[in-house]
Amino acid sequence: MTIHVSAESPYDVTVARGCVARLPELVRGRRTAVVHAASLTAMATSVSASLGDDALLLDVPDGERAKTPETLARCWDRLAAAGFTRSDVVVGLGGGATTDLAGFVAASWLRGVRYISVPTTVLAMVDAAVGGKTGINLGAGKNLVGAFHEPVAVLCDLELLTSLPREEVSSGLAEIVKAGFIADARITDIVAADAEAATDVTSDALAELVRLSIQMKADVVSVDLRERTGAGEDIGRESLNYGHTLGHAIEKYEQFGLRHGEAVSIGMVFAAEVAHRLRLLDASAVALHREQLRAVGLPTTYSRAPWPELRATMSLDKKARGATLRLVLLHGLRHPVIVEGPDEDVLADAYAAIA
Repeated sequence: MTIHVSAESPYDVTVARGCVARLPELVRGRRTAVVHAASLTAMATSVSASLGDDALLLDVPDGERAKTPETLARCWDRLAAAGFTRSDVVVGLGGGATTDLAGFVAASWLRGVRYISVPTTVLAMVDAAVGGKTGINLGAGKNLVGAFHEPVAVLCDLELLTSLPREEVSSGLAEIVKAGFIADARITDIVAADAEAATDVTSDALAELVRLSIQMKADVVSVDLRERTGAGEDIGRESLNYGHTLGHAIEKYEQFGLRHGEAVSIGMVFAAEVAHRLRLLDASAVALHREQLRAVGLPTTYSRAPWPELRATMSLDKKARGATLRLVLLHGLRHPVIVEGPDEDVLADAYAAIA
C-alpha cells in the first residue's frame, strides 16, 4: 500500500510487510546516518549493513528520553566528526520519539539534509512518521523546539510490529481511534466490529486501520502542513491535536513515564466531557469515546495530578495564542472545531468527571 503525501515536498508512505528492504534503493549510494533507539541496536546494525560500510550508527536513549537538547547536540557532534555533508541522508529507525529526534537532526544539520523515516511502532507509523513535524522536549513542556522537515520517504514495515508489547500496540491505537473520532467513521466501525483483531499486529484489520489513519493524516497535512491558525470550524492540521492539550500536560507531569497514547486517550475523554458541557457533543458520543478506548486497552480515567498544575501546563500548548487557551473539540463526531477561552469552571468540572 502506497500513500502519497502532496505537501510542500511530496513523498510516499509505503505500508507493507518487508518494505524496509527498499531502504538501499531510496538511499541510492548516499552516505547514511541511522539514528536509532538503543534497544534496537541489533535491528539498526542489520539495516545499516545493507547501506554500505561507511553507514554511521547513532544510538540514542529509548522513548522520550531521546528528545533532549543534549542528545541532539551529541548527534550533531557525531555527524561533524564523521564529516557528513549536505548530500548525505539521515534515517530514523524506532518509535515516535526517535523519529521526532532524527527528523530534527536532519532538519538542523547544515540547515537541512535528506531524511527517511522507518517507524517501528504503531504510534510512530500513524502519527510521528507522517507530516513533517520534528522536534525535542524542554523542561517546560513537550515538543517546544522543532521544525517542519518532510521526509523523502516513509517505510512502514508491518513485520517490525511483531515484537511489540501489547501495551505499545494499544498506545498506537489511541491515534488510530482519534482518527475515527475526528474524520473517518470506517475506523470507528472496524474497532467496534472486532477490537481483538484491531489489537493484533498480524491481522488484516490492524493493517487496514494503519492505512486509513495514515491516509487521513496525509489528506490533512497535504492541505495544511504548517498548522495555520484556525478558528471555529475553520480548522486544518490542528484537528490532529484532539486530546493532546491535556495529554501533553499529563505526560509532562508524569515525566514521560506514561505512554503518549495512554495520555492522549485520557485527553480525548476529557475533551469529550468539555464538549458535552458546552452542548457540542451528546452523551452517546462521550460514551463511545470510553467504549472504543477501553476496548483497545487504553485508560479513560486519571486523577494523579492536581488540576491547577495541569491547567498551567496546558497554557504552554502549541495551539495557545497569547494567554488564551484553545482546545480542539468535537461539534458532533467527525466535526472538529477550535474553541477559544473555554470557561474555567467547565474545564475543572470535566477534569473531575474523568477522575
